[in-house]
Order: sequence, then C-alpha cells, then structure tokens
Amino acid sequence: MDQANGISGTDHVVTMSGIVKRFPGVVANDRVDFELRRGEVHALLGENGAGKSTLMNILAGMYRPDSGFISVNGKRVSFSSPRDAIDAGIGMVHQHFMLVPSLSVTENILLGLDEPRFRMNLARFDEVVAGIAREYGLHVDTYARIWQLSVGEQQRVEILKMLYRGADVLVMDEPTAVLAPSEIDELFTTLRSMTAEGKSVVFISHKLHEVMEIADRVTVLQKGKVTSMGLNTSDITREDLARLMVGRDVVFRIEKKEVEAGEVVLSVENLVADNDKSMTALNGVSLQVNSHEIVGLAGVAGNGQNELAEVLAGLRTAVQGRIEVNGKDVTNSSVKQGIRHGISLIPADRTAVGTAPNLSVTDNVIMKNYDHTPIGNSWMVNSIEAGKYARKLREAFDIMVPNVETSVRLLSGGNLQKVILAREISSEPDLMIAVQPTRGLDVGAIESVQHLLLAQREAGAAILLISEELEELLSLSDRIYVIYEGEIMGEVFDGDIDSIGQMMTGTRQDQIRKQGVAQDD
Repeated sequence: MDQANGISGTDHVVTMSGIVKRFPGVVANDRVDFELRRGEVHALLGENGAGKSTLMNILAGMYRPDSGFISVNGKRVSFSSPRDAIDAGIGMVHQHFMLVPSLSVTENILLGLDEPRFRMNLARFDEVVAGIAREYGLHVDTYARIWQLSVGEQQRVEILKMLYRGADVLVMDEPTAVLAPSEIDELFTTLRSMTAEGKSVVFISHKLHEVMEIADRVTVLQKGKVTSMGLNTSDITREDLARLMVGRDVVFRIEKKEVEAGEVVLSVENLVADNDKSMTALNGVSLQVNSHEIVGLAGVAGNGQNELAEVLAGLRTAVQGRIEVNGKDVTNSSVKQGIRHGISLIPADRTAVGTAPNLSVTDNVIMKNYDHTPIGNSWMVNSIEAGKYARKLREAFDIMVPNVETSVRLLSGGNLQKVILAREISSEPDLMIAVQPTRGLDVGAIESVQHLLLAQREAGAAILLISEELEELLSLSDRIYVIYEGEIMGEVFDGDIDSIGQMMTGTRQDQIRKQGVAQDD
C-alpha cells in the first residue's frame, strides 16, 4: 500500500516498458521502465540530459519511441500526437512554454479544441477559465495577452490548459522553476487535492527539497538509463538523491573565497521604467555593484527584477534615472553599445532571449564576436575559426552535445545554459547581469554554474545576481538588495533572513530597525 494515498502498489495508471529513443549521436532513453500509480506524485530525477523530458515527451505524445510500449489503465496504447495522449487523459506542462504570445490566456487554452466550433462567445469561456483558476489557486488575468504576462504567469496558463482539458495524469516539467515560494505552496496544495481525487502527477524537478516535500516515490535516470526506480521518499534523504543523480557526494553550501571589493563598476541612480503593460515596474531604483563582488537582488517574482535587467542590458528604455558603467553614462544605450562597455547578460528566458533555438551551438556562441578577427569581419564569418572557437568552449564548459553544429533547441536546459554562459563569460565582461542562472538545473549543474560565477568574481567582474532562490543568494552574494513593487526596500550585508523576508513583503529596512529598537526598549 502507498502510505500517502492508501492505494494498492499494483494499481498502475501508467506503465512504460523498455522505452528506447534515439536522436542523432545520442541514446536519450535506453530500455527505460517507469510505473505511475493512481493517486500519487511520482518524482522523476536525473542530471540535465539524463533523458527525463524525452521520456515524458513520449508519454505525452510529442515523440514516438523507437521500441518499447506504454499501457494506460492496463490497456496498451500508441500515441501519434499530444491530442492522442490528452484523449487518454495524459497532459504535460512543458519546461519551455507552448503558448502563442499574441493571443489571450483564454484563447491559448481553447486553441486546438473542438469546442467552440464555429462561433466563440469568448466572455463565457473567460468565466469558465477564471473559475478553474480560482478553484486551483492559479491566479491569472484571462483577458491578458501572453506577451504581457510574467514567466510565472505563463507557467500558470500552461497548468490551466491541462486542467481545462480534464487530464487525469499531469506531467509537470520543472513546474516550480518560475514560481514564488507562496505560489509553490499553493501549487503543492493543488497537487495534493488532485491526488486525493485519484489523479496522478509526474513531477520533474531539480529542487530536491521540493521533491522530498511533495513526492510519494522517486525514479532516477542516469545517461538515459534507470538507476533507481520507485523509491519511497520516506526511506531516503536529500543527500541520497543527489548522490544517485550525479554519482558523487554534492556539497549543498558552496564555499567562496574572501575577496576585497574593488572600484564601482555599476552605478544606478533613481531608475524609473515601465513594464509591457505601460505600468511602472521600477520606481526610483538606486544601487551599485563593485568589481570583485557579487551583489544579490532578492524579491518575489514580478517585482521589477526582469525589467531592471533589461534596462541595464539595453533591452528596455528607462523613463528616468541614470546608469553608469565604469563611470560612463550608458543610460538607454543599445545592446551593442552595452556589449562594448563590457556588459554581459544571462537572461531568465534561455530560449526566447538567451539563444536562437534553430541555430547551431557555433552560431550561438559567436553572437558577440562574429565580426571580430579571427572569427569574422564586417563581410563574412570564417566558419573554420568559428568551429574551432565553439569546440574550445564546448570542452571548457563541458557542453554535452554530439557536435557544435547541433541546433541548440535539441539541448537540455542545463546544456543550453552552459552555451549562454560560455558565450557571456568568454567575452570577459566588466559587468555580468545573471538572472535566474541556475533555474531548472540539476544539483551538479547548479554547482558548476555557481563556481563559474565565483570565478568571475575572483577575476574582477562585478556581478548582479538576480534570483528567487534565497539559499543561492545567501551562498553567493557579498551583500543583498531587496526589491518590492519596483522599489529597493533595503540592503543586507550579514544574510539576515528575517529582515530579507520582511522586506520581500514590503516592509522597508528603516521600519524594521525602528521595530527592533522599540522591542529592545
């Protein structure tokens, strides 16, 4: 019996047996077996590129296996499309969103369905979708266009899409990567209510503390093969899971060298900027970052962090204020001018902003120096030199890819992030803006990225680290600013978690200090 749900261990809603899936130069799944019980949350773990998403894409009808079979409720099935999987009650929330930016939330949810067939009473469907959103605590404006939504809101739309279609099995690929802590709690409440009704969830995540909290059982993949199947989370520890994933012990708190901060590299004064809805996103932001320093920016998603990164990188216009890099005014400079001033950006959205998905690894890593010798000039790119450069970076950053001419859309999230890091770090930036640099990565890849950031700090770069992972900010940052509704609430030097938490919910630092003085009196 499953302790969490009181169901029979043989009550399998999904059985995958001997699944094999090959891509050019890669065996993504090598005779994989997987079983999902009715009414459970089953976590699927593994390093980036281990084959987790491929396996679940097969279950969701995105890919067809080269061999092996799938059974749903004891009946063997064959899916030729995601629609076949949905008809069988299986829906997947993908790590990279499957949404049409120009359409509204409701229009995206209805897209591809038989109803409405000829005429659409959109207001009626808006009400239905809003009702489901309220029921599951997935708050989103149903009238908004997708391009107007934050990454977190877009993730909620994907979840709503599957719930609207009545999925009994929900495959969730990194569902919490874009959610705030309070939103994660709400999601977990939703998942528990779903499993209590007999629905089943496959939970793909790299956040081991979340797996331990929400999952009943765990299956681990390594290099396309199952190494541990159906482990009860009550019988293992987070350290055990990390060891099973990467094949070695993982240190969860990273050690950083004491380095004295240098001169001011980034100075931001009274910065004001709007979001995509023409509403104020940044309201008088002032901060600075010195060389040899990592400065963290803490805040719940949607409080202006992305807008700040975009303004600093030249992707968004500042309405007011001044930005200086190494003493030079770069306010509202173009992206290319920013690159010349030594600004480097690791964006939150790897697919839409960080890379050109249909281009090769080579094309993506030379984007900042394609017109510099020996790779190229103003007339053409030297493909031989470009290939040499890409292979050098592939080796230096351990990018797992068959060859450097592979399209980056075929890479796992971790390897895609390594492509971006290779390009940005190799440009030897003075200022690095890192937005959610470890989002969706496995514990081994997170450790690697964090060491790369610390190495840049030691080399003299100024790093602005924007992250919703408080543990990461506390581990890497020399000091932390806290942002709330586009305003800086205060600055913390000693990692005071209580103060950071209060500031993240809108209490200014001077108010916290006054409260502390009053309590002492």
